[in-house]
Amino acid sequence: MLQAGGGSLVNAPDCRRIEKQGVQTSQDHPPTSSRWRRGGEIAGWIVPSAVLALLPKCPACVAAYVALATGLGISVSSATYVRGGLIALCAGSLAYLATRRIRQAFRLRTRK
Repeated sequence: MLQAGGGSLVNAPDCRRIEKQGVQTSQDHPPTSSRWRRGGEIAGWIVPSAVLALLPKCPACVAAYVALATGLGISVSSATYVRGGLIALCAGSLAYLATRRIRQAFRLRTRK
């Protein structure tokens, strides 16, 4: 935003000057994780693991579970695809979480 005289209304501080004065920046202290963030991270591991552990091997059982949960009946061949999709989705989710955790650990190790 500019004033009528051409000057700006906001004075942007010089970052180099602030660091020289001894003011701590966000780079000095990494952000701490809150309880909600930590709970979401734990749920991210538990939910796909539980789905993989509780997913039936039989496509007919998957079709029955879908019918019980939603009231919609699906064929056994469709249940086979649903089961395969759930396995791929859960395995991909766990692989992503593991990769992210390994990268965080590697970054922390290289900082020290």
